[in-house]
Amino acid sequence: MSVMKTLAIIGSTASGKSDLALTLAQRYNGIILSIDSLSIYKEIDIASAKPTKNELSCVKHFGIDCLKPDENASVITFIEEYRRIQHQAVAENKNIIIVGGSSFYLKSMIEGLSQIPIYSPSTLQKAKEMIVDLAECHRVLRDADPITMEKIASSDAYRIEKMLLIYLETQTAPSDWFRAHPPSPIITECPVLHLDIERSLLRERIALRTQKMVTMGLIDEVAELERQYGRMPNSMKAIGIVEALDYLDGKITKTEMTERITTHTAQLAKRQQTFNTHQFALTANGSANVLETIAETILK
Repeated sequence: MSVMKTLAIIGSTASGKSDLALTLAQRYNGIILSIDSLSIYKEIDIASAKPTKNELSCVKHFGIDCLKPDENASVITFIEEYRRIQHQAVAENKNIIIVGGSSFYLKSMIEGLSQIPIYSPSTLQKAKEMIVDLAECHRVLRDADPITMEKIASSDAYRIEKMLLIYLETQTAPSDWFRAHPPSPIITECPVLHLDIERSLLRERIALRTQKMVTMGLIDEVAELERQYGRMPNSMKAIGIVEALDYLDGKITKTEMTERITTHTAQLAKRQQTFNTHQFALTANGSANVLETIAETILK
């Protein structure tokens, strides 16, 4: 029996990484873990540009259609999906191909997460009372742990609350806690391949994909999502959904909506490329053909 292998394909949105992952999975006995902050949601099909039903039927996918749109995805969500795909890969002697645009989650899984203390009910209640005054919480934490809080804005409620919980439960500075509990990698031995694509071609592909999304019924999908879940969930703040809501509000025309989605997606793609090339020790960076050749040496 061959040993299960894992590789990751990252790249800008609309770069073709999902198509490459599907090709490799079919060719080299693989199953796919999608790490994408929008495809993880049920009912968000067009706005997320998730694989088609036919593509999903060709190769088993994990990390897709796991949450309702009013639930929150986190790195823990994708860790749980990785555990599931790992179990199936071992049971069926499959290779694992990780693909997706939300590379931050992949980076967290490769580098690992520090253990978080178990919070007592009294700690949770005290944090709930204190977090009402966010500025004061930031000051208290800054006095206790200037190293950590220097990197956290006084308006960052999410991270302040996380640091406050650790501080209240352990009575130690969060930086001391993390030093005593170093991160443990979730994913090991995972070559990372970055799919590079020329910028003008990428912009063209983004424009074509945006137009396809509109033609497929993006506006109707967003209208139904709003009807069911409102606008508060994090998933409703994604590119494509925000612009469609502006159109539904009568703030912009359909043409303006399409142009804005294209522009905002191109801006996202640029940020993704910068993150990917600076935050990973890449095994390879190149075109789909180049990466196919390298993947063969890893998966065959």
